[in-house]
Amino acid sequence: MIGALRPDVAILDLGLPKLYALSVIQKLRQAGACPKFIVLAMRRDHKTVLEVLRAGASGYLLKTDSIGTLLQGLREIWAGSICISPQFEPAKVFRSPAAQLQQESYDQLSAREYQVFTLLIQGLRGKEIADRLDLSQKTVSTYRANLMNKLNIYDVPGLVKLALRKKLIPLR
Repeated sequence: MIGALRPDVAILDLGLPKLYALSVIQKLRQAGACPKFIVLAMRRDHKTVLEVLRAGASGYLLKTDSIGTLLQGLREIWAGSICISPQFEPAKVFRSPAAQLQQESYDQLSAREYQVFTLLIQGLRGKEIADRLDLSQKTVSTYRANLMNKLNIYDVPGLVKLALRKKLIPLR
Protein backbone atom coordinates (compact mmCIF):
# COMPACT_ATOMS: atom_id res chain seq x y z
CA MET A 1 0.00 0.00 0.00
CA ILE A 2 2.82 2.40 0.83
CA GLY A 3 4.37 1.90 -2.60
CA ALA A 4 1.04 2.46 -4.34
CA LEU A 5 -0.27 5.37 -2.25
CA ARG A 6 3.11 7.11 -1.74
CA PRO A 7 2.29 8.87 1.55
CA ASP A 8 4.61 11.53 2.97
CA VAL A 9 4.85 9.67 6.29
CA ALA A 10 4.12 6.03 7.12
CA ILE A 11 3.69 4.68 10.63
CA LEU A 12 4.82 1.07 11.05
CA ASP A 13 4.53 -1.31 13.97
CA LEU A 14 7.86 -3.00 14.76
CA GLY A 15 5.93 -6.13 15.75
CA LEU A 16 3.95 -6.50 12.52
CA PRO A 17 2.90 -10.12 12.11
CA LYS A 18 4.32 -11.77 8.97
CA LEU A 19 6.34 -8.64 8.15
CA TYR A 20 9.57 -7.23 9.45
CA ALA A 21 9.24 -3.44 9.61
CA LEU A 22 12.94 -2.79 8.98
CA SER A 23 12.86 -4.90 5.82
CA VAL A 24 9.76 -3.03 4.66
CA ILE A 25 11.57 0.29 5.11
CA GLN A 26 14.69 -0.93 3.30
CA LYS A 27 12.73 -2.46 0.41
CA LEU A 28 10.65 0.68 -0.10
CA ARG A 29 13.76 2.86 -0.06
CA GLN A 30 15.43 0.59 -2.65
CA ALA A 31 12.28 0.73 -4.80
CA GLY A 32 12.40 4.53 -4.77
CA ALA A 33 9.33 5.01 -2.58
CA CYS A 34 10.89 7.20 0.07
CA PRO A 35 8.32 8.34 2.59
CA LYS A 36 9.46 9.14 6.07
CA PHE A 37 8.77 6.37 8.58
CA ILE A 38 7.86 6.40 12.24
CA VAL A 39 8.21 3.02 13.92
CA LEU A 40 6.04 2.22 16.94
CA ALA A 41 7.33 -0.43 19.31
CA MET A 42 7.24 -1.84 22.81
CA ARG A 43 10.99 -2.46 22.96
CA ARG A 44 12.92 -0.09 25.21
CA ASP A 45 16.52 -0.91 24.37
CA HIS A 46 18.83 1.61 22.76
CA LYS A 47 20.18 -0.87 20.21
CA THR A 48 16.72 -1.34 18.69
CA VAL A 49 16.24 2.43 18.40
CA LEU A 50 19.57 2.74 16.63
CA GLU A 51 18.84 -0.19 14.29
CA VAL A 52 15.48 1.32 13.34
CA LEU A 53 17.07 4.68 12.57
CA ARG A 54 19.91 3.03 10.62
CA ALA A 55 17.34 1.14 8.54
CA GLY A 56 16.02 4.51 7.36
CA ALA A 57 13.21 5.38 9.76
CA SER A 58 12.86 8.99 10.84
CA GLY A 59 11.32 8.21 14.19
CA TYR A 60 11.03 5.65 16.98
CA LEU A 61 8.17 5.99 19.43
CA LEU A 62 6.87 3.66 22.08
CA LYS A 63 3.33 2.38 21.87
CA THR A 64 2.84 3.74 25.37
CA ASP A 65 3.68 7.30 24.28
CA SER A 66 0.76 9.73 24.16
CA ILE A 67 -1.00 10.83 21.00
CA GLY A 68 0.51 14.26 21.68
CA THR A 69 3.98 12.72 21.45
CA LEU A 70 3.05 11.12 18.14
CA LEU A 71 1.76 14.44 16.78
CA GLN A 72 4.93 16.20 17.97
CA GLY A 73 6.99 13.46 16.30
CA LEU A 74 5.13 14.01 13.04
CA ARG A 75 5.88 17.76 13.27
CA GLU A 76 9.56 17.08 13.91
CA ILE A 77 9.79 14.70 10.97
CA TRP A 78 7.92 17.11 8.70
CA ALA A 79 10.49 19.78 9.68
CA GLY A 80 13.31 17.45 8.58
CA SER A 81 14.41 16.19 11.98
CA ILE A 82 14.10 12.79 13.64
CA CYS A 83 11.95 11.92 16.61
CA ILE A 84 12.69 9.56 19.45
CA SER A 85 10.37 8.75 22.32
CA PRO A 86 10.95 11.10 25.25
CA GLN A 87 11.46 7.98 27.37
CA PHE A 88 14.93 7.64 25.81
CA GLU A 89 17.95 9.81 26.47
CA PRO A 90 19.45 10.71 23.08
CA ALA A 91 22.95 10.69 24.58
CA LYS A 92 22.53 7.00 25.43
CA VAL A 93 21.07 6.13 22.04
CA PHE A 94 23.85 7.87 20.13
CA ARG A 95 26.80 6.79 22.28
CA SER A 96 30.32 7.81 21.48
CA PRO A 97 32.73 5.17 20.11
CA ALA A 98 34.57 5.14 23.47
CA ALA A 99 31.34 4.37 25.30
CA GLN A 100 30.61 1.56 22.87
CA LEU A 101 33.62 -0.33 24.21
CA GLN A 102 31.61 -0.92 27.38
CA GLN A 103 28.70 -2.38 25.46
CA GLU A 104 26.21 -5.07 26.34
CA SER A 105 26.84 -8.55 24.98
CA TYR A 106 23.99 -8.23 22.47
CA ASP A 107 25.53 -4.97 21.17
CA GLN A 108 28.30 -7.04 19.53
CA LEU A 109 25.79 -8.52 17.08
CA SER A 110 25.74 -7.32 13.48
CA ALA A 111 22.53 -5.69 12.28
CA ARG A 112 21.38 -8.90 10.59
CA GLU A 113 22.32 -11.08 13.57
CA TYR A 114 20.32 -8.73 15.78
CA GLN A 115 17.33 -9.02 13.42
CA VAL A 116 17.50 -12.82 13.62
CA PHE A 117 17.93 -12.60 17.42
CA THR A 118 14.81 -10.41 17.79
CA LEU A 119 12.75 -12.75 15.63
CA LEU A 120 14.00 -15.82 17.51
CA ILE A 121 12.97 -14.34 20.86
CA GLN A 122 9.54 -13.61 19.38
CA GLY A 123 9.17 -17.36 18.81
CA LEU A 124 9.66 -17.54 15.05
CA ARG A 125 11.26 -20.62 13.54
CA GLY A 126 14.06 -20.63 10.98
CA LYS A 127 11.77 -20.92 7.94
CA GLU A 128 9.53 -18.09 9.19
CA ILE A 129 12.57 -15.88 9.79
CA ALA A 130 13.93 -16.72 6.34
CA ASP A 131 10.61 -15.81 4.72
CA ARG A 132 10.28 -12.58 6.68
CA LEU A 133 13.84 -11.40 5.98
CA ASP A 134 14.01 -12.72 2.40
CA LEU A 135 16.91 -15.05 3.22
CA SER A 136 17.56 -18.75 2.77
CA GLN A 137 17.09 -21.05 5.76
CA LYS A 138 20.79 -21.89 5.60
CA THR A 139 21.71 -18.21 5.89
CA VAL A 140 19.38 -17.82 8.87
CA SER A 141 21.00 -20.88 10.48
CA THR A 142 24.43 -19.29 9.99
CA TYR A 143 23.29 -16.02 11.58
CA ARG A 144 21.70 -17.97 14.43
CA ALA A 145 24.91 -19.93 15.08
CA ASN A 146 27.02 -16.75 14.93
CA LEU A 147 24.82 -14.82 17.34
CA MET A 148 24.66 -17.72 19.78
CA ASN A 149 28.46 -17.98 19.72
CA LYS A 150 28.84 -14.25 20.34
CA LEU A 151 26.35 -14.34 23.21
CA ASN A 152 27.63 -17.66 24.55
CA ILE A 153 24.02 -18.88 24.71
CA TYR A 154 23.16 -22.00 22.77
CA ASP A 155 19.39 -22.37 23.00
CA VAL A 156 16.35 -20.20 22.35
CA PRO A 157 15.12 -20.26 25.98
CA GLY A 158 18.49 -18.82 26.98
CA LEU A 159 18.10 -16.07 24.38
CA VAL A 160 14.63 -15.30 25.73
CA LYS A 161 16.00 -15.10 29.30
CA LEU A 162 18.65 -12.62 28.14
CA ALA A 163 16.01 -10.57 26.34
CA LEU A 164 13.77 -10.50 29.42
CA ARG A 165 16.67 -9.60 31.72
CA LYS A 166 17.72 -6.72 29.44
CA LYS A 167 14.09 -5.65 28.88
CA LEU A 168 14.34 -6.26 25.12
CA ILE A 169 10.88 -7.82 25.28
CA PRO A 170 8.09 -6.73 27.60
CA LEU A 171 6.68 -8.94 30.33
CA ARG A 172 2.98 -9.59 29.79
